[in-house]
Amino acid sequence: MTTIKPTPVSSATHDKATRAPLAQGAVRLSQPLLETIEEEIVTRQLAPGARLDETELAQRFAVSRTPIREALIQLASAGLVELRPRRGAIVAQVSPQQLMEMFDVMAELEAHCGRLAARRSTAEEQRELLAAHEACTESSNGLDPDRYFYLNERFHQILYRLSHNAFLEEQVRHLQRRLRPYRRLQLRVRQRVGHSFEEHRAIVDAIMAGNEVLAAEHLRTHIQIQGERFSDLMASL
Repeated sequence: MTTIKPTPVSSATHDKATRAPLAQGAVRLSQPLLETIEEEIVTRQLAPGARLDETELAQRFAVSRTPIREALIQLASAGLVELRPRRGAIVAQVSPQQLMEMFDVMAELEAHCGRLAARRSTAEEQRELLAAHEACTESSNGLDPDRYFYLNERFHQILYRLSHNAFLEEQVRHLQRRLRPYRRLQLRVRQRVGHSFEEHRAIVDAIMAGNEVLAAEHLRTHIQIQGERFSDLMASL
């Protein structure tokens, strides 16, 4: 069985943040808070419809309400939380069908990014993409899937830019934000990080070769696999 452990907010992080100005502390603390609450929502530890009380969460994480509020705003922008007048934050309902539909659309959007990148990217841009891929090498052993994810995220964002289509990039970034917690957690499936790294290598090779069809196909498959592995993860919990 796969076990997901929430990302803790360390006492060191908390101490540094409390010594900083309030706004700066919110920025420092919101990311681990965000990812912990994300995981609990995605894995249904926080059920759809559950109320997320700012005061209770602030007490639980031993922080002020400001970083909690910032995290909830970001979760709302990702579609995981609904902010309702006079009711506060509510965990949103995202059905398995909706999730797979989002992965289907994401697969096509990223495939088109790959197609355009193979056609339009310069040699210098391709080297940047290759460097982003190679930066993942050290963490591709799967021992730290979250570190790999953050590097992997940069790889995909460079890929979006290489499409040289601003509207496409805007749309794919929006959906990427919606799928971010699911794409992060699917990397915790056994051997998934290593396979993801090899899939990236095939994508880079196709783009550098200018093979539009192969670049699109590799990216489409890469995203479809992510959706399948997340389903595998949920089935194992």
